[in-house]
Amino acid sequence: MELALSALALALLPALLGAANLLLLPRARGVPPEGTLVSILIPARNEAANIEGCVRAALASRGVAVEVLVMDDASEDETAAIVARLAARDPRLRLLAAPPLPPGWSGKMHACARLAGAARGTHLLFLDADVRLAPQAAAAMAAHAARRRLGLVSGVPRQAIGSLGEGLTVPAINLLLLGYLPGAGRAFTRLPAFAAGCGQLVLCERAAYEAAGGHGAVRATLHDGLRLSRLFRARGHRTEVVDGVPLATCRMYRGFAEAWAGFRKNAREGMATPLGLPVWTVLLAGGHLLPWALLPAPAAFAALAASLGFRAAVTWRAREPWWTVPLHPATMAVALAIQWAALLRSALGRPSGWKGRAYPATKAA
Repeated sequence: MELALSALALALLPALLGAANLLLLPRARGVPPEGTLVSILIPARNEAANIEGCVRAALASRGVAVEVLVMDDASEDETAAIVARLAARDPRLRLLAAPPLPPGWSGKMHACARLAGAARGTHLLFLDADVRLAPQAAAAMAAHAARRRLGLVSGVPRQAIGSLGEGLTVPAINLLLLGYLPGAGRAFTRLPAFAAGCGQLVLCERAAYEAAGGHGAVRATLHDGLRLSRLFRARGHRTEVVDGVPLATCRMYRGFAEAWAGFRKNAREGMATPLGLPVWTVLLAGGHLLPWALLPAPAAFAALAASLGFRAAVTWRAREPWWTVPLHPATMAVALAIQWAALLRSALGRPSGWKGRAYPATKAA
């Protein structure tokens, strides 16, 4: 009985916190101040399959002046040729070539820092190449930043999920953000520890970006959305997560193997620490997996109602496929398995790899 009540408490925690966060999550909207120029900055390494759609969507922005810069980071495919062809037709688009990667930098951070240095805008909107920006997104994010006096605005785009493997993994992003972070990244939380961000979609006010040190201050990270938002807050700048669903769409991975590798890469700077992961295991397994083992206890049924009800609410708000909801227990189990795999790799000193590059294992805190 006591174990079932504990499971119920662990299930109610994200359900209640998530309900509050869903109500608080703001939508970016409005008209940016006169003279605003948004530089849309896209680091690209071997993105021939994605880059044209990303660039075309960025160039279709309305409501604010934009320029689009693409940094080709030593691609071995047709990425540069595709961008060059598009740039010949639209002077707002520029193709840049990344210099060799210096020691101590991750590839994306280096490309983003170089893009920021070449940009002319009052605001810097960093996009991953698999993101499709909505036409009003750049204007809405810049307007929100100006109205709320924010140095950084981020959001989780609507996640396009096209396979079972993605359905088992990708929904964990919104579940963890909304269910376990007080305020879900809203500016009023203020503390760096309560900051959040999604590296797929990050807008920075230029002066704040430069004052905080930009990507150069987080040069080794593979988790730029989180690290940048914490950096900005630590340097005295306000940050906020907004509802990203109306702003952009992203299919970040294709299939289970790619999703596993991608989330494992980021885990080494998030939950996968010797001190933190046991706590996360109790929270996630206790609230979302343990109730199944305790059926038919009434408290276990109540815990499952809370857990699956929260999952359904997040799925509705995030506009993710409904068929992923019954996968919820497996999603939580896979999320924990990824974290433990990342921690083990780090403990063994194995490097993380991404886009053909290997990075040293992070010493977990």
